[in-house]
Amino acid sequence: MKKPPLHYFRRDFNAMGTPCQIQLFAAGEAKAMAAADAAIADVRRLEARYSRYRDDSFLSEINRAAASGAAIEVDEETAGLLDYAATCYAQSGGLFDITSGILRRAWKFDSGQLPEQSLIDNLLQRVGWHRLSWQRPRLAFATAGMEIDFGGVVKEYAADRAAALCQAHGIRHGLVNLGGDIKVVGPRADGSPWQIGIRHPHRSGGLLDTLALAAGAVASSGDYERCITLDGVRYGHVLNPRTGWPVRHLAAVTVVAEFCVVAGSASTIAMLKEGDGPAWLADLQLPHLWVDLNGECGGSAALGVAQPADPERQR
Repeated sequence: MKKPPLHYFRRDFNAMGTPCQIQLFAAGEAKAMAAADAAIADVRRLEARYSRYRDDSFLSEINRAAASGAAIEVDEETAGLLDYAATCYAQSGGLFDITSGILRRAWKFDSGQLPEQSLIDNLLQRVGWHRLSWQRPRLAFATAGMEIDFGGVVKEYAADRAAALCQAHGIRHGLVNLGGDIKVVGPRADGSPWQIGIRHPHRSGGLLDTLALAAGAVASSGDYERCITLDGVRYGHVLNPRTGWPVRHLAAVTVVAEFCVVAGSASTIAMLKEGDGPAWLADLQLPHLWVDLNGECGGSAALGVAQPADPERQR
């Protein structure tokens, strides 16, 4: 029996503070929209559960316990995120730290000025995964005034889940894009890969490269928007949890992996490792691309990056 032809559908929506998009191929609109609806509902569920901007989120409940130096028991899904955060902390030598979000209180990138060192020093006394105790399912804070932030994990986790939900609804060809964190459901209907542009961090509308992806996921980390430039020095939003100051070597990193959550954490860890980032990425043996603050590019042969992209392509 001949299979019905597949048609292209696209849903645009906003979630987690960024424009999002689901593209998929299905035999009919009803099947496509059912898959997209399920994926979008789950993204919004995760946003509601782990948003630091909502007083009624579970993350805010955790941080109320952290503020008083108390303990709290968490559910299985949150425990999985905490386990992954603990793994990233260990593998990054303590640089990927979900307690470091509190440093944003010092860095106001729309203020036009740098923070006082005394404020950073005060906040650093409440930063450090080693300062808390995580014994499933109990999370305890020995230091009052701490907080955790799943911002470096949950959007990528949401992209992976959204893609899995599309597959559960029978979709075999599609792509989930949550603000640049991308998980591929499968190649386009004709078997060709999706073409994914990798943005240049310092050139509006410019591309570093275009990636052909038929499976897996891609995520980037860098000082794309939130930054401040003073006296010719650019300060990005990726903050070193040991110093409280922005990283100063790599401008952006893109990583390809099977899962978006792995690609996202790997790109962030590479940024945090600064001068050691390129070597760490090479040892990781995942396809990747990086550009440093001087505009020099590098990466794995799988992405075809050996030198800065042609400036004509970036105009």
